[in-house]
Amino acid sequence: MAAPKYKDKDAGVVLAFNGQWISWSHTVIAYTAFLSALIVGCALHYHKIVQNQWYGYPQEWFPSVSATIGDRYPERSFFMLFIAITSGPRFALVGLFYLLTAKPGHALPKWIAGAGLVRTLTCGGWTYVTSTDDHDWHDILMISYIVFTIPWTTGCIALSPPNAKAIKYRKYLAAGFFGTLVPLVYFFIQHKVHRVAGAYTIYAFFEWSLILFDVGFDAVTALDFDTFEIVVRDVKGASKGVNASSVPTAVLEKEKEKATAGVYSARLNFGDALDIAADVYHGFVFWSTLTSLGLVVWYFPLWYMGISGYEALVMTTLGPILLGIKPIRSLVLRKQRATHLLSLAGLVAYLVKDPVLRLFTVGFGVWMSSLAWTATLSSESVHPVRLESRVLAWIVGLLMSSVAKFAWYTNNPIWPIMHAENGGWNGTGLALAVLAVLRFTRKGPLQTDHVAQRSSGSSLLSAISIGGIFFALHSLLSDTSTMILWTWDGYPIRGPVSNVNGWYTIVAMTVGLLLGVYQQDLVTTWTAYGVGCVGAAVLTLYQQWFGYYGALALTVYLMGISVPLISNAAKKSPAFTFGLGFFIYNFLVLFHVWVVAYAFVPGGPYVREHTDWIMIIMMLAIGAGVFDLISQKAKTPSNAKTADRRRPTGHRKYYIGTLGLLNILFLSANFLRFPTNDYKPYHPEDRLFTAGIWTIHFSLDNDMWSSEYRMRDLIKEMEIDVIGLLESDLQRIIMGNRDTTQFLAEDLGMYVDYGPGPDKHTWGAALLSKFPILNSTHHLLPSPVGELAPAIHATLDVYGSLVDVFVFHSGQEEDPEDRRLQSEYLAKLMGSTNRPAILLSYLVTKPLEGNYNTYVSETSGMHDVDPTDWDRWCEYILFKGLRRTGYARVSRDSITDTELQVAKFVVPKKEEQQKVWEMNAKKDKRERRVEEKDVPAGWRFPDLFKGDGVRGHHYHVFDEPRYFNF
Repeated sequence: MAAPKYKDKDAGVVLAFNGQWISWSHTVIAYTAFLSALIVGCALHYHKIVQNQWYGYPQEWFPSVSATIGDRYPERSFFMLFIAITSGPRFALVGLFYLLTAKPGHALPKWIAGAGLVRTLTCGGWTYVTSTDDHDWHDILMISYIVFTIPWTTGCIALSPPNAKAIKYRKYLAAGFFGTLVPLVYFFIQHKVHRVAGAYTIYAFFEWSLILFDVGFDAVTALDFDTFEIVVRDVKGASKGVNASSVPTAVLEKEKEKATAGVYSARLNFGDALDIAADVYHGFVFWSTLTSLGLVVWYFPLWYMGISGYEALVMTTLGPILLGIKPIRSLVLRKQRATHLLSLAGLVAYLVKDPVLRLFTVGFGVWMSSLAWTATLSSESVHPVRLESRVLAWIVGLLMSSVAKFAWYTNNPIWPIMHAENGGWNGTGLALAVLAVLRFTRKGPLQTDHVAQRSSGSSLLSAISIGGIFFALHSLLSDTSTMILWTWDGYPIRGPVSNVNGWYTIVAMTVGLLLGVYQQDLVTTWTAYGVGCVGAAVLTLYQQWFGYYGALALTVYLMGISVPLISNAAKKSPAFTFGLGFFIYNFLVLFHVWVVAYAFVPGGPYVREHTDWIMIIMMLAIGAGVFDLISQKAKTPSNAKTADRRRPTGHRKYYIGTLGLLNILFLSANFLRFPTNDYKPYHPEDRLFTAGIWTIHFSLDNDMWSSEYRMRDLIKEMEIDVIGLLESDLQRIIMGNRDTTQFLAEDLGMYVDYGPGPDKHTWGAALLSKFPILNSTHHLLPSPVGELAPAIHATLDVYGSLVDVFVFHSGQEEDPEDRRLQSEYLAKLMGSTNRPAILLSYLVTKPLEGNYNTYVSETSGMHDVDPTDWDRWCEYILFKGLRRTGYARVSRDSITDTELQVAKFVVPKKEEQQKVWEMNAKKDKRERRVEEKDVPAGWRFPDLFKGDGVRGHHYHVFDEPRYFNF
């Protein structure tokens, strides 16, 4: 150890050593912990630690970090011993870095030190609580560690003393750490979802690389801590701002600002940060209210089976037209706080039980919300910085809404169709919304009366662009799964998946928004507009990954152009630009529904299946705004452009931080939602599976509440292994851009095929299965007059045997020719397979009559699950090549308008297949019924629903299940 340098003052010091030994000891001991476990594990349990749930040696030949350190003695003990010793230097390292960087009046060092401490504690958490001990807590602590690594890494770069070598190493190691996350996730998906042999070994190399980069990043502090001597004494004066490097301090500061995108270059102000948080949350409330309007409107035509009249409330977005009346405009501009508070009616609506009153409450909230935000933007338009901040709050609020919907399985937790029983956080959301409004409106309005146009150009073009951009943002970006489902085409998976790849949409939204803020000259060009148009065309015309690449390009463009378009509109007459703009938006919303609901609306046949027309009109509307912006740019003097570039941008740093935080929250939810592949049928010992068919009425129950939880409970308690869901496509504005199948599949542990996507213009058909879906194709059956009839043809691996499943929704009663053609098409489709098969369907026919005899025929080879069930009209289950053992009908309570029908089948072993086919062919044997007591216990339906049942669900029509010869 070195002797103290200031001997005249420190003669009494017995021990003194340089601060860099803290860093070196931390580095050596941390690496020893991991490497000792790796060496011991490979020496003693090599084949066991390279084994995973799918493969072992030789396909997998290098162990992952978790397999190495987590489960086996003695390697786990080696790791825990050294990682415990590491904790001392780790805490000391965080403390010394704080002492090195702390300066009076600067809050950032305290925040970074706090992040370092939490990061250290969570590191101990996930290393000592392994996934075997407690999987949930291990994941939570691991995610927390990664989350706090982000501010620690960027903060250390921002606060780095003027040392060129240290800054360089930190940048390289941080880039290596975060760059490794992308291939790490990719190969984990290849292993976990696609079960690629050897993928986990490659994943393991990236996982070990993370360890090397992470520890190496902290090792760089050795280059800074040589300024400390532990007693402690600053021997070089670096903590006082003295530059010991040969590189000029100004150059190093510029390099640090570049490395952190300037986020940390200014002092952090808690009040400013709170302002931005309130603004963004209030923007989130706006989008939550707006996106809920379609849902509560849609409830009524569902029950009226046609135009109900309540659709008129779609026009409640036209609140801004009141700003054209001078006394009202003056009142609203002066009383903005009251207007914004009244807009929260859309959140209060969940307390209103009656559906009609709830609809009107939401409509009032949307009216006030659109009015309040337009008034605020118009008022702030005289101050470019405040205007940009409000516009960013509005758009980042959309991104926050998408993140929240992903975390809640495509439902928004503060929607009026949510409450505590189905996962809603309405009360919490409302309380935060009130606080956000009070903060949002704490600054007085900049303009309270006269509203003059403050920019050249055309108000008409600007209004058209507002309609186009709001429709685009709402219809495509209010949920991360919408465009993914546009490109979905079944199994095997050849494109993105909602619960795995949704973050790509969030990244594209983030990048687009940053371009819209920092590169407005780029996004407001015809070249950028052309890229956006190409993206829209690719999304509309193609599927799989190529189609999604178009979606990402379009996403970047839409988010980027939204900033200048909305800012431009705010500088013009608010009543005209936003009033007319929202009217055009409403037209596109209705058009967006008409292309599917053409059979129920006037003029519907003319727009039937024309999503391409909608996309063209949307992009042309946005193009009108681009033309207006480019025209104004050409007339703007160069000195005005320069002045605009020099305006204060401090608020942007807080928005960048907010975007980073939202991305982290999304990734955290993404990690928790990652597929577990724990798909276990209920009775594998009997080779039994239970199949069901249910028309779920767009996941809105009879009282206008979201019904996923109640559906989940009934499906689980009925022990259903394979189920077809109809009226299940919710990816439209009017249905909230939702996807019920995500929640059901992940909660119940099932594979899911969404069926024909939202760009295929059907009401939806979906398949959920406990068994692997090996292949699926989607069909749109002949429908010359009425609505398109969707069908799924899937092949499942059921206990090692291939079983075909058909899910089908036929046309309406009013279109007999459609239904006849569809019955012929489906009969041939079912007859095309010689494998065991079942049909889960909505046929719109009476038993033993009409088209029934086409579905159940020699052409299809299918048999009715119970021909004596005379009380059917819509739902039917057919089968062939299987041993049918039971059939039941379960009442729906108030979940939907249709019961749940279920049937039980046994998959014959290979040597029994011929016998089963022969038995199916003989009616007297096929239809012979037996008593429940004669059926093995594992083959029986649950007793839970006998008699009065539970929660309004009980066996009905027959009062109890029926069992058949087996």
